[in-house]
Amino acid sequence: MTPDNLSTFTGYQFRHKELLEQALTHCSFSRNLNNERLEFLGDSILNLVISNHIYLQFDDASEGDLSRIRASLVKQEPLAGVARAIDLGDHIRLGGGELKSGGFRRDSILSDALEALIAAIYLDSDYAQAETVILHLFRDLLQNVDADSNLKDAKTRLQEYLQARQKELPRYTVEQTSGKSHDQVFTVGCELVDFELQSRGKGSSRKKAEQQAAQNLLDRLGL
Repeated sequence: MTPDNLSTFTGYQFRHKELLEQALTHCSFSRNLNNERLEFLGDSILNLVISNHIYLQFDDASEGDLSRIRASLVKQEPLAGVARAIDLGDHIRLGGGELKSGGFRRDSILSDALEALIAAIYLDSDYAQAETVILHLFRDLLQNVDADSNLKDAKTRLQEYLQARQKELPRYTVEQTSGKSHDQVFTVGCELVDFELQSRGKGSSRKKAEQQAAQNLLDRLGL
């Protein structure tokens, strides 16, 4: 397959092929001209497009709820899934070491290349075109957002995950309280015995610190 075949999957035909070539070039292939800067830009564009879409779709969701929904859509695993759906790995230019180790199948490389591709489309055209391509590529993910799951707070999600697997529930411990009475900061530790995982969270209340600690563990579990 050639890079031009990507237009079939994305619905976009590049005018400046050098942008597409750069988006598909991993740093292991070229130190000077690779997709790292494009990845940086594409990440921001993707977050904006997804944020706007879910803001309009979930009009009753709070800021925290929207952040959780967005995080579930733009983290590495779903991005790599989108990249695989358009066979992006077949087009990425990799150095010899990465090629031999199967880098074209690695989530991190695939997700980075997808973000770089989004940036390249934006620079080759405009924001509206990049938005159209993103919503096209993410249409299945956006249609199947599990709002009930994502709108639950971190402690509830973590507890339900453990209960479904008949694992011991998390242990929360207040490790430190600092600051004056009207401006306290709580540090809470959370431990998952069965997974041998620990995390800490900080917040202006014990509840907020526990939520952050739980969210940190969810992130480490890839949830």
